[in-house]
Amino acid sequence: MTSANENLLAGSSNGLELSLQPNRKICLKIKVYIGLLLLLFSSALHIDAQEIYNPAIRPNPNFGAGEVLTFQIKYGFIVGGTATLSLEDTVYNNNPVFHARAIGQTTGIADKLYGVKDIYESWFDKETNLPYEQRRNIKEGHYRKYNEVTYNRNNNTVNSKLSGIHEVPEKILDLSSTFYYLRRVDFSTINEGDILFVNMYFSDEIFPFHLRYQGKETIRSKFGKIRCIKISPVVEVGRMFKSPDDLTIWFTDDENRLPIMVKMDIRIVGAVYLKLIKYENLLNPLAFE
Repeated sequence: MTSANENLLAGSSNGLELSLQPNRKICLKIKVYIGLLLLLFSSALHIDAQEIYNPAIRPNPNFGAGEVLTFQIKYGFIVGGTATLSLEDTVYNNNPVFHARAIGQTTGIADKLYGVKDIYESWFDKETNLPYEQRRNIKEGHYRKYNEVTYNRNNNTVNSKLSGIHEVPEKILDLSSTFYYLRRVDFSTINEGDILFVNMYFSDEIFPFHLRYQGKETIRSKFGKIRCIKISPVVEVGRMFKSPDDLTIWFTDDENRLPIMVKMDIRIVGAVYLKLIKYENLLNPLAFE
């Protein structure tokens, strides 16, 4: 097992207040993304490369129970919040599963202004990564929303407590299971420029999820220089994005496939980063260059 820790970046609260006051609309947009990669749900307008549906996944050497990842969300010098991902072993209807929990929340001045805490949970199969159940618990200011969704793999339906039974595509994923699914994709069979495709069920809707494989790139992280796999969820150009590749995720190119950084180039706002600042109980040592 390996572990690393890093102090959160600190800033002047007075400076943050001055920065936030003239930029309330900008900070409100940042708040929207605190729910851990919600922008991944935008589907592509067009596909101009080979499209690979339901990409093959490898046996899991990448993650295990006890892993905890902590990310910091930043816009310029403004720290908007944190996102934490944790994984546990458990049993669901006599099946050994992973229980994943993703928590996105505002911090500091942003928390006083908006008070966001979104929790996403998933119970997914250890072999297939397909979820059996998901829960969503949203607290954003005075807004509250809670839902539970169960998956019936025998007839490809989901049962939502809020909206009832819906037909869904085979092998559909949820938010958390998609995240871990990507860490198991066999990129040795995929060419640069190819498009990966999976379906996700979120907020009682089916979201087609396209990702363009951008090859490999070495980036500087808080832990050192790390060679990464670079993918870009293909987003819809329009109100929020200028380019279909304005959202990029870097996964470490080692046995962990750790998501080390996310960059969102948002129209008007500019670059918003989600960076890994702490990790615990990795299955493998990080590979530095």
